[in-house]
Amino acid sequence: MNRFLSSSSVGKDQILVVDDSPDNVFLIQAILEEEGYEVSTASDGFSALALIEESPPDLLLLDVMMPGMDGFEVTQRIRQNTSLPFMPILLITAYDHLSVAKGLDNGADDFIHKPVEVDELLARVRSLLRLKHSIDERDAIARQREDFVSRLTHDLRTPLIAADRMLVLIRQGALGEISPPILEVLDTMVRSNHNLLAMVNTLLEVYRYEAGRKTLNFTQVDLKEILKEAVQELQPLANEKNLCLNLDLGQKPADLLERKITVEGDRLELHRVFINLIGNAIKFTEAGSVEVRLITQDDKKNNSKSSILVEVEDTGLGISPEDQTKLFERFRQGKHKQAGSGLGLHLSRRIIETHQGTIDVKSEVGKGSCFTVCLPVKQSDKS
Repeated sequence: MNRFLSSSSVGKDQILVVDDSPDNVFLIQAILEEEGYEVSTASDGFSALALIEESPPDLLLLDVMMPGMDGFEVTQRIRQNTSLPFMPILLITAYDHLSVAKGLDNGADDFIHKPVEVDELLARVRSLLRLKHSIDERDAIARQREDFVSRLTHDLRTPLIAADRMLVLIRQGALGEISPPILEVLDTMVRSNHNLLAMVNTLLEVYRYEAGRKTLNFTQVDLKEILKEAVQELQPLANEKNLCLNLDLGQKPADLLERKITVEGDRLELHRVFINLIGNAIKFTEAGSVEVRLITQDDKKNNSKSSILVEVEDTGLGISPEDQTKLFERFRQGKHKQAGSGLGLHLSRRIIETHQGTIDVKSEVGKGSCFTVCLPVKQSDKS
């Protein structure tokens, strides 16, 4: 059984009582067990954290003042441990409102004063357990939804790929000669199928990232090579629209040594980001150019580190300030007639953030847009 599965879904609610006073522990344990709860106990913060790591309870009743590690620090450590499921924390205190405020600021959910009154204790326990069950149910529904979408998109890929291969064979004349009108129809079908397959693939990648199921292969990769490949792949699209697609790698022709810009990252995922950014720039630019620039900048605070900027600037219609605030959100489509699914930029940001970088946009309506990716890098020379 999953160690983070709430016991309430398979039996009684589990409550952990932490107090350095045996009398207090005995009293609270007796009250709770009489109500049908399963109760475990700990006499200090260290042993409580060990028990929580081994088997997280549904609710934690925590004394504030304990030797070694007080309830404030225990609360703080629990909330900082992102691998733990949510568990409500009820602080038990004999002190003033300042200690209550400190506990709530550290992440506690409620408090009760000593000496504990039975009715108040049980009411607060029931309230916090309702909160726990509600959050667990919400998280379970979210996981089911993500699994459904992930399975759906994965299953959709198979018929789309089969349709794509069949259309290509028909277009190549494998089933006989094709008239020009039919060929034009097939071209439209092939493009539509490609677009749908790309959208399904992107949706699948988005949910892999959001569900924490995406495995990245981090190696030392040369960012210059990735940009060269992306520009080369997209050059035909720029040529179709008579756009200038320029790549500036910051390398002077007279340089005898080519400086290698090394990034610690997943080569395929970074390639996906720049294909998306440059492809979007071409897609939304009707005249002019698309400039791709590589710029190194030293970290002024720490000379042992540096960062690299990749700018993708176009002379397109630009993006309104209102749309810029929502541009990287999932399923947020622009107002342009060619706007896509609203997933590409969202996925690009997730990828760049996974690489400890940032991606931003500056744009002015009627004058174009500039997307900037900032990544930490290592530099070396290559002869």
